[in-house]
Amino acid sequence: MSNRQAELGEFGFAGDDSVVPFQVEGLDVRGRAVQLGPLVNTILDRHAYPAPVARLLAEAIVLTVLIGTSLKFEGKFTVQTKGDGPVDLLVADFTSPESVRAYARFNEEALAEAVAAGRASPEQLLGTGVLAFTIDQGSFMQPYQGIVPLDGTSLEDIAGVYFRQSEQIPTRVRLGAAELFDRDENGKPRRTWRAGGLIAQFLPEAPERMRHPDLHGGDGDDRDEVNLHGDEAWDEARMLVDTIDADELTDPQVGVERLLFRLFHERGVRAFPPQAVQDRCNCSRDKIKGVLQGFSAEEIEASTEDGQVTVTCEFCSTSYHYQPDELAPA
Repeated sequence: MSNRQAELGEFGFAGDDSVVPFQVEGLDVRGRAVQLGPLVNTILDRHAYPAPVARLLAEAIVLTVLIGTSLKFEGKFTVQTKGDGPVDLLVADFTSPESVRAYARFNEEALAEAVAAGRASPEQLLGTGVLAFTIDQGSFMQPYQGIVPLDGTSLEDIAGVYFRQSEQIPTRVRLGAAELFDRDENGKPRRTWRAGGLIAQFLPEAPERMRHPDLHGGDGDDRDEVNLHGDEAWDEARMLVDTIDADELTDPQVGVERLLFRLFHERGVRAFPPQAVQDRCNCSRDKIKGVLQGFSAEEIEASTEDGQVTVTCEFCSTSYHYQPDELAPA
């Protein structure tokens, strides 16, 4: 039996929870692709989200790691939705170089009613509102935030609008999540989650090739068409990305390398070393204590139950317990 290790670009080299940068020189396209397994399953399982909520949050996590791992500085990148649908809040953030965390907030009654009425598409669950992308480079830099509306389209399409409006880069995003059912080592049924995605951007060397007509100002503007036509290379790249089946983004038998080969091998796709990401919250006892020390004595008293103040992190569900007398201002 051969002990040869897989090489860069071969199927299975990156595996799960590693973002693969790629370049297609023949189409002037650069991008990133990923399949998330244990990372996304751990986050979703920790909160036991209903399937429609889990699917939404999984897609938000994929979007966050695809963009976050492309940043070239130490800091944090956050994707956050706020809407008037049953799932009124999604938050996912990436802290360089590899840490990911996420959570969702939803109304159980409104969610049950929406599912029963057949209004459980991602767009219907989010409702109308905003999707915010926040880049925080640390205490000495002003955070940057880009905001686009949640308007009844998918996270894929909304992310593309963000890149075209905020960075003037033609971009195609594909996201997917899947709930798998199997049995554990004891034969008991279990469910696991997988997610995946790909982002492709048109980055030709000639700047004028990136220019597109201004967005139409009236109703009925098809944003996926108006700003993207005009360059044959980008038209071809976008059509290839649109052939991705949702199952290909999550199927471990496909994998990132095999998917990239299927899409772009005729144009000479090149994969670069993968970047691993992991489920890791940055909360700590000291951080939360510092926040609580800013509360008034009356607020601390109101928060005390059974002789202690308890705070549970919304991301990782870790609970921290404090005695009231240790929360006096430093």
